[in-house]
Amino acid sequence: MRLDTTLYFITDSTGFEKDEFLKRVRSALEGGVTIIQLREKNRTTREYIELAEAVHSITKEFNVPLIIDDRIDVMLASGAEGVHVGAEDMPVATARKLIGKDKILGATAKTVEAATKAYNDGADYLGVGAIYPTTTKVKTVLTSTETLDAITKAVPIPANAIGGLNASNLGVLKGINIAGVCAVSAIMKADSPKDAAIELKQAFEDIRRNS
Repeated sequence: MRLDTTLYFITDSTGFEKDEFLKRVRSALEGGVTIIQLREKNRTTREYIELAEAVHSITKEFNVPLIIDDRIDVMLASGAEGVHVGAEDMPVATARKLIGKDKILGATAKTVEAATKAYNDGADYLGVGAIYPTTTKVKTVLTSTETLDAITKAVPIPANAIGGLNASNLGVLKGINIAGVCAVSAIMKADSPKDAAIELKQAFEDIRRNS
C-alpha cells in the first residue's frame, strides 16, 4: 500500500457514538484523505483493538493505510499498516525493531535534531508541529514555520505540518516543501467530513502548486 501523506487525517472519537464515528471516517475517506491515524488515548486495549479493526475494514475499501497512534500491540492485533510514535512514546529505533521493515513507521519531530534522529532510526515520515494552537486534548508545543522548513531540508522522508490547520490558514506553509498536512478537528468536527477533506486537500494542493 503506497505511502501518501498529502492529507493525513487523525481521528478523535470523543463525543461520538461508534456508528457516527465510523460514518465520519468513511465520509473523510470519500473526501480524499490519503492516510488515517487512529488516536485513542482513553480506551482499554480491547476497545482500542475492536475500534481499529472496524476502522481498518473501511480504510481497506479505499486502499488507504491505517496508522495506529503509539500502540504497536494494537497495530499488530488489528493488522493495521503502521504505527506513529510521539516524542514521549517508544523510541523510533525500538519501534522499528519491533514492527519490522515492512510496516509504516511515523514519528513526531519538533526540531531538526529530532527529525534527523528519527530518520536515521527508521522513520518513514514525520509529523511536525504544532503550527497553530490546537483544540485537541493532546499537549502541544508550537513549532515555527522556519523550523518546519529546516526539517524538510534536513531529511529525505516526507514531513507533514500538523496543529490547528484548516483550509483557511494554510498560507503560512507556502514555499515550504512539506509532503502534506495533518488535520484532526478540521475534518472530524465538520458538518461534512467529506466536504472538509475535499476543501482542505484542494487548499493544500493550491499552495503546493504556487510555491
